[in-house]
Amino acid sequence: MSAADGVRPSNRSVDREILALAVPAFATLVSEPALLLADSAIIGHLGTTQLAGLGIAGNLLGILTGLSIFLAYGTTGTVARRLGAGDKQAALAGGIDGMALAVLLGAALCLLLQLLLPTVIGWYGAGPAVATAAEHYLRVAACGLPSVLLLLASTGVLRGLQDTKTPLVVAISCNLINIGLNVLLVYGLHLGIAGSATGSLIAQTASAVFLSVVVIRAARRHGTKINFRPYGILHAARAGFWLMLRTATLQLSITVTTAVAAGIGAVALATHQVVNSLWTFLAFALDALAIAAQAVIGRYLGAGNVIMVRRLTGRMIGWGIGAGLVFGVIVAVARPLYDQLFSPDPAVQELLFRVLLVVACCTPIAGVVFVLDGVLIGAGDGRYLALAGLIAMLAYLPLAIGVHATGAGLVWLWLAFGCFMLARMITLVVRARGTRWMRTGAR
Repeated sequence: MSAADGVRPSNRSVDREILALAVPAFATLVSEPALLLADSAIIGHLGTTQLAGLGIAGNLLGILTGLSIFLAYGTTGTVARRLGAGDKQAALAGGIDGMALAVLLGAALCLLLQLLLPTVIGWYGAGPAVATAAEHYLRVAACGLPSVLLLLASTGVLRGLQDTKTPLVVAISCNLINIGLNVLLVYGLHLGIAGSATGSLIAQTASAVFLSVVVIRAARRHGTKINFRPYGILHAARAGFWLMLRTATLQLSITVTTAVAAGIGAVALATHQVVNSLWTFLAFALDALAIAAQAVIGRYLGAGNVIMVRRLTGRMIGWGIGAGLVFGVIVAVARPLYDQLFSPDPAVQELLFRVLLVVACCTPIAGVVFVLDGVLIGAGDGRYLALAGLIAMLAYLPLAIGVHATGAGLVWLWLAFGCFMLARMITLVVRARGTRWMRTGAR
């Protein structure tokens, strides 16, 4: 019996429901930053200049895919709500609209990036050699943006349908192939940093095609028409507007952090690239709980079960804190293991050792932030999330500017970023304690 049948489930059954979605989502999510870590290790042994170039390229791609994350989050919430309301055909139609929007947006971003690439890279203020390495990577990687965004949207559809296992299989297969291709192209064929981008392009495109086929077959089974629906695409775009603004504040904060690190020097930027890759890994790992929150919160709100929504929120916050503490301890204890893995440069190794202690202290805060992000995204509370992101960003920018002005260094820069996460947590906790975000029904 489920909560929808009027039976109050035990804490154990609630935890099982959360973990049934979160565990496969965890494996799926960490496979992507694990790939970024592998890229950092592969490219890092080409040289500090190439690793610093990857830092700029990774940040820029992170901005574009991050701003487009509403394609995954928005489709998850939309599909889950319609599924909870008992209309699977409409749920799949909404998912198809999101996927069409993803391809159109990805193509537009690819063209724009190719046209403006030298100018955009120049904004980071890096040296000529680092800028050249970044451009070589991005010329190839930009061509994969339609596939990356389609992958986001189709994954979001399956999560909304409460299926996190299919994306898991695809993500792990994709990333294993990707790592193999990168080693072959970078070292076997001696294509350098561009070879790494080529391997990622091939693997991401294959994954996007596979997941799209899975969704389209499901739509056909349930009688959903596969056609171009401009109104549906515009609705998907409008639904994602506030989430895009929320993500914009996050990406701007991350970009400012990268720009300040670039101003410190090549060693600081190379170290920041490794730290940021590890932070992304941790963020994606914690985001597994957010994915579970989006799916189950959306479904229970679609079914009108507010009591269960409140209970699930409390349980997931507890899981977020616990997971953050565990990951923080692992990062702190494992710091000596990172020395030779990412760079042979002693200066990078020494700085990395100190910055990771700051990262370890921030992970429990991040656990709460990502869980509540997922809860409110599942509830369709994008407008408040945009406001909360703006408040946190405005609190962070003076701190980052202060680090730049005083030349305090990378350790203080990441301490400032920790304050940004704290500001996000406070704004989200304040919202979650109320009830205005608990809107029920299919929309």
